[in-house]
Amino acid sequence: MSNFAKHKLLSELLNTTAACSLFLAIAVGGDSPMANAAETAPPAVTAATAIQDIETPAQRDARMKWWREAKFGMFIHWGVYSVPAGFYQGKEVPGIGEWIMNRGKIPVAEYRAFAKQYNPVKYNPEAWVELAKAAGMKYIVITSKHHDGFANFDSKASDWNIVKATPYGKDVLKPLAEACRRNGIKLGFYYSQAQDWNNPGGAAAGGHWDKAQDGDMDAYIKNVAVPQVKEILSNYGPISVLWWDTPVDMTKERAAQFIPLLKLQPGIIMNNRLGGGYRGDTETPEQFVPATGFPGRDWETCMTMNDTWGFKSNDNHWKSTESLIRNLVDIASKGGNYLLNVGPTSEGLIPQPSVERLQAIGQWMKVNGEAIYSTTASPFKHLAWGRCTKKIAGNNTTLYLHVFDWPKDGKLLVPGLKNAVTMADVLAANRREALATQSGPEGVMIMVPTTAPDPVSSTVVLEIKGAPQVEIAPLEQETNGSLTLLPNDAVLHGNDVKVESARGRDNIGYWTNAGDWIEWPFKVTKPGKFTVRAEVAATGSGSFELSVGDQKLHATAPNTGDYGKFKAVDLGTIEIPTAGKVSLMIKPVADGWQPFNLRSIQLKPVP
Repeated sequence: MSNFAKHKLLSELLNTTAACSLFLAIAVGGDSPMANAAETAPPAVTAATAIQDIETPAQRDARMKWWREAKFGMFIHWGVYSVPAGFYQGKEVPGIGEWIMNRGKIPVAEYRAFAKQYNPVKYNPEAWVELAKAAGMKYIVITSKHHDGFANFDSKASDWNIVKATPYGKDVLKPLAEACRRNGIKLGFYYSQAQDWNNPGGAAAGGHWDKAQDGDMDAYIKNVAVPQVKEILSNYGPISVLWWDTPVDMTKERAAQFIPLLKLQPGIIMNNRLGGGYRGDTETPEQFVPATGFPGRDWETCMTMNDTWGFKSNDNHWKSTESLIRNLVDIASKGGNYLLNVGPTSEGLIPQPSVERLQAIGQWMKVNGEAIYSTTASPFKHLAWGRCTKKIAGNNTTLYLHVFDWPKDGKLLVPGLKNAVTMADVLAANRREALATQSGPEGVMIMVPTTAPDPVSSTVVLEIKGAPQVEIAPLEQETNGSLTLLPNDAVLHGNDVKVESARGRDNIGYWTNAGDWIEWPFKVTKPGKFTVRAEVAATGSGSFELSVGDQKLHATAPNTGDYGKFKAVDLGTIEIPTAGKVSLMIKPVADGWQPFNLRSIQLKPVP
């Protein structure tokens, strides 16, 4: 098979896989959506029928309402892995903390011995919940059982749990559930249904390195996983979210055994990681923000504050508060939720760097929270200075303009906006400041103070008549002169090349025809010299030409070994001498063309 054919086939398979792995959802009560049963036969309903197969859009909206309004939640990865904290036999085990048993191939008996040191005497669930609440979070999802099979609750299905295997001897989920109820925080449980490296049979899907792991996966599902899910849905009061993970070898028959349990928590929301073809309610991009979100689907980015989910003692690579706040804004502007992780120690303490960042986010949310909660996605395709969220009420819309790069000249252009403006002001601590506006052919100009209210992200509130009417404006450079060209902003020329979202990440793919080409029109406001960098993935080295006006670069895409493995490569330097509208074009070199996937082109000013 030629490289062209292989690439096209792989792209099709990836898209098919992505479509099939957006798992179907859960089974709770509800009226049939069939408006006229005499004309349309109702679906066959069984114990394992997915909720989306039987609920109406209105019922789904009601079930998802609190979650869509919440926008911000806390993920907690906590278990026995916090004892070794990334080290085994005196050496660091590469990778994330909660995977240490797997990555270090630690025998079952040796790993179980760590439970003797899992004694969270400093655990204060009230303080955890209060911290989440102070940060502006509306829900918590905690690991009831991760891949090491250890249950943070009193399980009758396996003695490998916190009550029977540790000196602590108490269930940590019950007091957390009580604290959440007292503080008005929704509670969810993470449960690893398909990987369990300790209970026999559970390691069949997740790697096997010890005879003690021997067993049958079907027996494990029946005797451990299903009973434990029943326990966590029965014994802790209202549970709002069930967060599955890594559905390795989860056939339809295996996954279907969990579905009847969900009636124990009517209205529960579950993610897309159960397996077996069940789509769930939410997409779950991990450690990244999808370029355009998931139009038509609810979604939630889960992300760490450093590099690990479970506690790892030497991981001090912390994201800045600025990055975390801007992530929250970015995600909300694309219609998603942000599930931000903490990894407590074996004593039960949330690391101080996490605490400090959550407290700082909370201070920002006190001023700007109304621009996050209950908002929907931006009507703008691109904003050079930041992001936008919106709320529509009746015949009016409120646009929340999240300004990362505050204009030094005091003029903030909202590009392409055609609606009449009724009010503009700026959110600031303990005050609201009215702002003058002016409508023109390029959009709405807002006269803002010369100093930003917040150095990280300031919010300008713009109220307009009607639903947003936006004329798509050409891409513009950032205030520092840089520009990032993304797949959904490209103009595609040809019958094969297209934007694909395999594995949840947008890229330009299916580029099997050397006659196809792409371009990005954009507006130059800061001319000069620019370095050009591309994010590409390929299994061959394809030659292409990048041009802007009469400037041309000849380049070769590197062989990254996989169409999903992207690498950033420097292509060279170009000069754009004058301001105005231009186009950046990429065309294959026919004689040396090999297909590649393209995620972005970045232009950065040369100092």
